[in-house]
Amino acid sequence: MTRPRFPARLFGALLALAGLSHQPFGGLPVMVEKAKADDKGKAVRAPVMPMARDPAVAVAEEYEAAHRKGTREALELFIARHPDDPLAAQARVELKRLSR
Repeated sequence: MTRPRFPARLFGALLALAGLSHQPFGGLPVMVEKAKADDKGKAVRAPVMPMARDPAVAVAEEYEAAHRKGTREALELFIARHPDDPLAAQARVELKRLSR
């Protein structure tokens, strides 16, 4: 019994369809290698970080959200999260006014 021979042309066509001709063994795809070659010698840019947000503004926005909500739970949560902030005193006054 003889093994059927796999035609070389069919094997070549399968390799071309699989994309093996575009990727050297053990390397990156050709386009990636070209892009990296173009970048050699250029200065590397650091990623851009957004500016840090002012904590006082964030606390003020949180207070405004609790104030707009107007519920006991929202004000208590604000006081628990920011007990030493001056806005916590205002939240406590509002909380007393709500409990009446």
